[in-house]
Amino acid sequence: MEPHVTGSDQVRRFIFEDRPVRGHWVHLEQSWRELRAHAEYPAPVSELLGEAVAASLLLAATLKFRGTLTFQLQGNGAVPLLVAQCTHDFRLRAVARFEEEPVRRAAEFALGPARFRGLVGTEGRITVTIEAEEGGARYQGVVPLSGDSLAESLEAYFAASEQLPTTVVLAADAERVAGLLVQRLPGSAQAEDAEIDAAWAEAARDMQRIDPATILATEAEATLLQGFPTQVLRLFRGAPVRFECRCSVDRVSGVLKALGAGEVRDVLREQGAVTVTCEFCHRPYRFDAIDIEALFADTPSESPQSLH
Repeated sequence: MEPHVTGSDQVRRFIFEDRPVRGHWVHLEQSWRELRAHAEYPAPVSELLGEAVAASLLLAATLKFRGTLTFQLQGNGAVPLLVAQCTHDFRLRAVARFEEEPVRRAAEFALGPARFRGLVGTEGRITVTIEAEEGGARYQGVVPLSGDSLAESLEAYFAASEQLPTTVVLAADAERVAGLLVQRLPGSAQAEDAEIDAAWAEAARDMQRIDPATILATEAEATLLQGFPTQVLRLFRGAPVRFECRCSVDRVSGVLKALGAGEVRDVLREQGAVTVTCEFCHRPYRFDAIDIEALFADTPSESPQSLH
């Protein structure tokens, strides 16, 4: 195994030698704390958000793209909306919306299917959106929320969208986030189908024995040695992960322009200024009357007058 990148926040790829199986491991500490510093979440919501962050990073690690990946969960439970975003180079941000009383009721259940369904509800969906930096290409995949955990829902997404058998373990607490993904790849021409099936079945069984608490507490090498004791693995150097909100004056200005001069000026008249707060990092952007007039200086009047 190759030496790993210094630091706790990273994504690492590994492969099973001579077998069509690959995997990714992710572990966060500092970036998770920085992300959570911008909002206060009850523990069950924080843990679910952390799992979604790990899911978005694992998804990004399996794909070849340059741009932004958005992992969005919508349901009819205590957490109606959860969004985790990361770029191809693993800059991440995330936010969750929740209802306090339903979250409190869900927290009364022990960790497991009942708590998960209390948080996400009985109906919902996962949407994965990839927006490319160049050319404006946009890909979106949508699957229903299924199973008894976010990990099972992610596995269903891979089965439906990528047609690749995948097993996932996700974990989060107040200090750390971790995730482990193992995926079967198309076999080589030299391998027999039965041999490929047996290799994948063994890897999947090993994944079922991995405790989420283990991947939170151990480094990649220890996790893989404990989880796959009979496999020969190659672990690659890690890629760093960091929290970064990509909000800016230009992005907020674009949002205001999309609302239209009339609506924005109505807010200005009522409040004396227009303030937009980023949902991800809670940074406020304030626009006074001069800023608004400059913003819409090149916008034609919505009610032009006729001259005679």
